[in-house]
Amino acid sequence: MTEQTETQQRPALVVDFGAQYAQLIARRVREAGVYSEIVPHTATAEEIAAKNPVALILSGGPSSVYEDGAPQLDPAVFDLGVPTLGICYGFQYMAQTLGGEVAHTGLREYGATDARIPATESTLLAGQPAEQNVWMSHGDQVSRAPEGFDVLATTEATKVAAFANEERRLYGVQWHPEVKHSVNGQAIIENFLHRGAGLPADWNSDNVIAEQTERIRDQVGDARVISALSGGVDSAVSTALVHKAIGDQLTAVFVDHGLLRKGEREQVEKDYVESTGVRLITVDAVDTFLGHLEGVTDPETKRKIIGREFIRAFEQVQRDLVEEAKATGGAPVKFLVQGTLYPDVVESGGGAGTANIKSHHNVGGLPDDLDFELVEPLRALFKDEVRAIGRELGIPEAIVGRQPFPGPGLGIRIIGEVTRERLEILREADAIAREELTKAGLDETIWQCPVVLLADVRSVGVQGDGRTYGHPIVLRPVSSEDAMTADWTRLPYDVLAKISNRITNEVREVNRVVLDVTSKPPATIEWE
Repeated sequence: MTEQTETQQRPALVVDFGAQYAQLIARRVREAGVYSEIVPHTATAEEIAAKNPVALILSGGPSSVYEDGAPQLDPAVFDLGVPTLGICYGFQYMAQTLGGEVAHTGLREYGATDARIPATESTLLAGQPAEQNVWMSHGDQVSRAPEGFDVLATTEATKVAAFANEERRLYGVQWHPEVKHSVNGQAIIENFLHRGAGLPADWNSDNVIAEQTERIRDQVGDARVISALSGGVDSAVSTALVHKAIGDQLTAVFVDHGLLRKGEREQVEKDYVESTGVRLITVDAVDTFLGHLEGVTDPETKRKIIGREFIRAFEQVQRDLVEEAKATGGAPVKFLVQGTLYPDVVESGGGAGTANIKSHHNVGGLPDDLDFELVEPLRALFKDEVRAIGRELGIPEAIVGRQPFPGPGLGIRIIGEVTRERLEILREADAIAREELTKAGLDETIWQCPVVLLADVRSVGVQGDGRTYGHPIVLRPVSSEDAMTADWTRLPYDVLAKISNRITNEVREVNRVVLDVTSKPPATIEWE
């Protein structure tokens, strides 16, 4: 597989100290029109300098700077001359490393906190109200700023809640400006980027399309390419972007593995092809996939099987296209397009210190004998950025605006063995839930609503004149910005009632509908 750099544009780097919100910081930077990437705190000053960053932001984290094994950063980073903003733990680490003091005062601040900002004319806090509500989450406090730093803000418990060294362009805040609970938080991030670092707000979907189109052409040359088209947002946009770059060199491959939602095959074969002009080959592999999944109940094994058979299907198409090329004198097929996004890269262990959470996704669980080089044009992007690019490319809103759907499809929304009968049960229940959410105008309110079949559980019910032993269905509506964290969505009771009534009335095998009210963390969005 070829290795790509994320982008040709110089990044603002977010140094991750184990923060829950590291990716949220990166998103906020992008919302300010500046390209961002995340690097682990273990990166050396030399490695960071090699990325040629335009700015650094040191994230928060759950540790105390005094703990054994607390995250550290190469102190030489502060001598690179790169404008730097420390947030929460990053702020404390900066203070301690540069000669200030961080103290255990016993005065903790969690949640909404009033901050006093006398220095509202400063670069970092320009235009800010002198008193404002900010979001805190810390036990230690910076009790003395390093020499050469001006104190910009205080709270009742914290003498140094923000500071700046304008000459060195080093800044820090104790609170979390990246969360919406900090009312003026985005303005702080924008002040740092545009005023402190002097960066223009010039990163947007238009230049991403232009840049990626050029890079795809450079990578592919005159070779032929096949695309893994699932019908979801990510693969739909990545396929359309590659098609824009190389046209008829691309063949999209849609594998019907039998784990799709109702109507998905028809939507891809008709609406998507009409809007993009992509050449499409549909592989009917239902029997193959379900045969390999027979008797399998372990979630990880299911993911591995589905991922393996996907690649095998593509390799068969590749062999067919090779024969076609030989017969017509065409170019060989060497590349495979995947709709990998930036959160997938991080969650799949794409960097030092990251956990392998999503082994079922594009960047995890690929066979060792993969016979393609990968083209991943969305690898540096978040979901909302991908949707914006999809709209620019003219993809139908029904596809580009749809809820995220996992690569293994309904196979990981059936708890237990995957069978044809269970898939039909889940397909109908899922279609009802999606239809009612759309009718209620809630598609943009929720991030997604997985519908889960507890196939190995039987629930006692009363339907008609007799007792039944049907399956429970779980509704999992969640709200999120990028799926890194999520909260369950408080759907209107009448909508929940309508969904429940329709499912239990129209799906004969289901006699109970339950609501999952767990956030992420501790739970993931999908059940498997």
